[in-house]
Amino acid sequence: MEELLELKQLLLQGDIKGSLALVEDLEEMGRKAIIDKIRSYAIILLLYLIKQKAEKRTTKSWDVSIRNSIRKFINTNKRRKAGSYYVPAEELKEILVAAYPNALDLASLEVALGSYEPEGLATMVNQDEVIDFALSQIAN
Repeated sequence: MEELLELKQLLLQGDIKGSLALVEDLEEMGRKAIIDKIRSYAIILLLYLIKQKAEKRTTKSWDVSIRNSIRKFINTNKRRKAGSYYVPAEELKEILVAAYPNALDLASLEVALGSYEPEGLATMVNQDEVIDFALSQIAN
């Protein structure tokens, strides 16, 4: 809210250059918040995909969590009015790769009732396979 008041003041003063700089800052802050939200859905998606691979099984609950995460990921990434995406397809893999360690940590708490450390779990599951599958499900 403080930024909007500052923007108003800059516009009233006729400072177009300062106003545009602030608008760019606001746009970047908004984009970062959306990317953080997308990343949180990626962590949940990867968590359940890791569990499926590690335990070599699935449950209805896991399947629903995977589908919900995919839907939320896609929905959050869409720019409604512009008809484009906040994160273009070529950058989606970067988000998944960055989210993978967090998902692995969470999965280590759940796979085999928490019997594995993240490092041990990482040797059981092929990271590239999991990320490629997730990418195939969310790619624009």
